[in-house]
Amino acid sequence: MRKLPPLASLRAFEAVARTGSVTRAAEELARTHGAVSRHLRLLADDAGVELFEKDGTGLRMTPAAADFYAAARSAFDQLESAYSSLANHASGPGVHVACSATFAMRWLVPQLAVFYRRHPDIRIRLSMTSAREMRNEGADLLVAWDMSHYTDADQRRAIPLAPVNFAAVCVPACAKLPPGKRVRIAHEYTSSAWNQWEIKTGKSVARGEVLEFPHTHLCIEAALSGLGVALVEKRLITRELADGTLVAPFGSVEFDEGLRALPAAGRRMNAQAEVFVAWLRDALADAS
Repeated sequence: MRKLPPLASLRAFEAVARTGSVTRAAEELARTHGAVSRHLRLLADDAGVELFEKDGTGLRMTPAAADFYAAARSAFDQLESAYSSLANHASGPGVHVACSATFAMRWLVPQLAVFYRRHPDIRIRLSMTSAREMRNEGADLLVAWDMSHYTDADQRRAIPLAPVNFAAVCVPACAKLPPGKRVRIAHEYTSSAWNQWEIKTGKSVARGEVLEFPHTHLCIEAALSGLGVALVEKRLITRELADGTLVAPFGSVEFDEGLRALPAAGRRMNAQAEVFVAWLRDALADAS
């Protein structure tokens, strides 16, 4: 007989450890704060070891709990992927692709008509998420440029698709302001973007206050509203650059690694996914 932890308590522990908060875990699990706290105590009593300790107004995992969380998170990720794959068998043939909502809305979906004309027998199913939440999503492929938070093994498996070129963009009036008066518009979950920009260009084009948003399309809208300077991959704003509503007076720079496709772990990429990856490479090259 397997000796497993109480599974409901394990789910509560994983949520608290991942979110760093009993309150946020309770909201995610649709449970009360007290119920989640009781599950944590049950798990601690069952294991015979403390899991969390007070850290100011928050919680900090004990070293033993941190080691256990690493294993639990890996197991949850694999279970999530395998269950999604099981459910996907009912959805019929095609390629399930996970990507950011902005990339899907501003580039991929408008290009799919071309793909379907060339490959009418292949259907693409999209999962659109934020950068913070984007993992495999049980998809056949995950498409992203920032994989810094993925494991070394995942990064080695990732398939290069195309370089990415980021431009610091704003409305024409904002471009005329001195750098100290320009607001920096940043993405909350891809903070390395502005760091890469400044290292590679040696430029600090927005030294005023910082506005952060959780989605790239919100950063673009903020720039269009004249709120400041946003750092955006050029393929996502071709229309705005062409009509002059956004300008890129500071140039653009190619970022490390580029856009990549990460196949689902533990299963071989099928022929339809290979066709889609080859088409993506060609389409992205044409759009660069």
